[in-house]
Amino acid sequence: MLRRLSPGRLALAGLILAAVVAAVLWLAPSGDYIFLPDPAHPVAPLVKVPRPKPDNDGGGIYFVDVFERKATLLERLFPGIRDGATIVPASAVNPPGTNDAQRRTVDLREMAQSQQIAAAVALKALGYKVAAEPNGVLVAQVIGGTPAAGKLSPTDVIVTVDGHAVRTPGQLRAQMQLHRPGDHVRLTVRSSGGTRAVTLGTIADPQNRTRALIGIVPAQAASIKLPVPITIDAGNVGGPSAGLAFALEVMEKLGRDVDQGHRVAATGEIELDGSVGPIGGVKQKTIGARKAGVDVFLVPAGDNAEEARRYADGLRIVPVQNFGQALRSLATLPKSE
Repeated sequence: MLRRLSPGRLALAGLILAAVVAAVLWLAPSGDYIFLPDPAHPVAPLVKVPRPKPDNDGGGIYFVDVFERKATLLERLFPGIRDGATIVPASAVNPPGTNDAQRRTVDLREMAQSQQIAAAVALKALGYKVAAEPNGVLVAQVIGGTPAAGKLSPTDVIVTVDGHAVRTPGQLRAQMQLHRPGDHVRLTVRSSGGTRAVTLGTIADPQNRTRALIGIVPAQAASIKLPVPITIDAGNVGGPSAGLAFALEVMEKLGRDVDQGHRVAATGEIELDGSVGPIGGVKQKTIGARKAGVDVFLVPAGDNAEEARRYADGLRIVPVQNFGQALRSLATLPKSE
């Protein structure tokens, strides 16, 4: 004989079921990633120089990063439950043929190179004679399933595109902007086995269908010899976007009052010629700068600066195209009392 459930028991069963579903949604990972703000971090503890000058004016240089992990099912459905969250498809984080570990290796390699470049740029600005020569675009990673797969390898160095010399990632980007998806590009590539010519097709950038890609992660290839021993240790933080902040802090440590007593956050990939290139995660980095209570945020000019202004909420955004402009912008700030 079947016993009917009372309304109370039905309600209890419903609550238990809802709790189980909520727990699954909260804990189970989705196939996508979530980008979250991380409060800006002071750079001073990371940079070591001989005989650093004391800095007691209450200011400081800060770098910003993005906290990234797999999104839970609940976060995927309702990203608004996390302040400043952005849900990113896995294909945009790890392109086909790559995984988290491979991307992490590339990020750490780019961070190490950006630290050397940042130190070189800062020392040049201080008048030191620095032996630093950009000598091409390093292929840091080849994305599987793209035209570059099987034709280029990590550690290859691209030195020309369509007959035009490219010494920096910025010059490579400028040449690629002349192409549309489906075009072919002619490269001259240097490797341990010598120099060779490579012709590649191009594909559309998944995030900008008019932009042509060949399927590599580029980095600066350079020969750098610093006249002053400088050590920068960012721990497990990867990627090149802290280059501008590192360069500013090197100058600060060596006696130049860069921050004028202000708390200055900075982001941007810096190249040997001092140019500041675009970076990702601007929304989260701007919110992270705000959370740290900084006074001003230096951001690459163009799209990055426009996006930063959307999330500034009163934070002063200063767009910069190069290191010299960053120094001039900070020099015009009123000295903090």
